[in-house]
Amino acid sequence: MSSIAIVQVYAAPTYGWRGHFAVHPWIIFKRRGESVYTRYDVVGWRAPDVVQRDYAVPDGLWYGSTPKLLVDHQGVEVETMIDAIEAAVASYPYARQYRSYPGPNSNTFLAHIGREVKALQLDLPANAIGKDYRPITDPIGISSSGSGLQFSLLGLLGASVGVQEGLELNVLGLNFGVDLNPPALRLPLIGRLGWGPSVRPQPDPK
Repeated sequence: MSSIAIVQVYAAPTYGWRGHFAVHPWIIFKRRGESVYTRYDVVGWRAPDVVQRDYAVPDGLWYGSTPKLLVDHQGVEVETMIDAIEAAVASYPYARQYRSYPGPNSNTFLAHIGREVKALQLDLPANAIGKDYRPITDPIGISSSGSGLQFSLLGLLGASVGVQEGLELNVLGLNFGVDLNPPALRLPLIGRLGWGPSVRPQPDPK
């Protein structure tokens, strides 16, 4: 049984042919003293209730694809973060809507959590299509990392700038940019090309 609280975010190529273009992310957590993770992600084929709790194994394969760890937070302060994550899940405005392109989709869901829980420091990759989805009535706001600013027209045209995501341009849902934390190019299809991500997996203490 883990003695500390843990929050992690994973992403893997999405199901089928779309996996060549985009990723599917999810978030998992467990509180201090818990032995089982809670997982949340958006699953389109579960419509109309697309927000799913414990749909699949916390860090397992996503339809045969190995996930990458995007976020790893551990420690006493994570308990408060988990409270904020659960509130963000409850406030997701598209819980009964799904559209793979340009959104709202599974990346829109994680981007919403990132905006609401700034301590998460979530940097979704450039091929997380749907992360930039914003309604036409609300084109300007906080970026999905919670650390920057974003302008976006329905996730089809826009730009983001922030500490986590660097500078990123969005054209028809394809993202191009430069990351300085650490240095890398942000590219469609690939996601990130350069130095490894800043997150380092931490051991899960037993």
